[in-house]
Amino acid sequence: MKSSRTLTIGELADRFGLATHVLRHWEGMGLLAPERDGGGQRRYGETDLVRVALILMGKEAGFGLRELRTLLGTDNPMDHPELLRRHVTVLEDRIARAAAAKELIEHALACPLPFDECPHARERILARIPAR
Repeated sequence: MKSSRTLTIGELADRFGLATHVLRHWEGMGLLAPERDGGGQRRYGETDLVRVALILMGKEAGFGLRELRTLLGTDNPMDHPELLRRHVTVLEDRIARAAAAKELIEHALACPLPFDECPHARERILARIPAR
């Protein structure tokens, strides 16, 4: 990516499959800071391409925009180990809940009984009802 060509907001949005308002919102949140041309139009360079890719990767990892602003606000996201450790805990919880949901669905698919008659499903249903 050694080109000096810059992109308009529309070109950058198209390249990543985003709406232009998303890029404007990220700019408003302090995640992007594009250069401006003589007419005041946003111009995005190679560092902005990398930045958008990092934002998208962070969002895919489940980070919120405020967390990403913190992580990307320094030269090294590893400057925020406490935030990263907390997020690992959040991800571990999501993974455990997703694995339990997957196991229930796989059991339901394999069980010859109707779902509401299956002892395994009934056990899970009863466990989900809060105590008084």
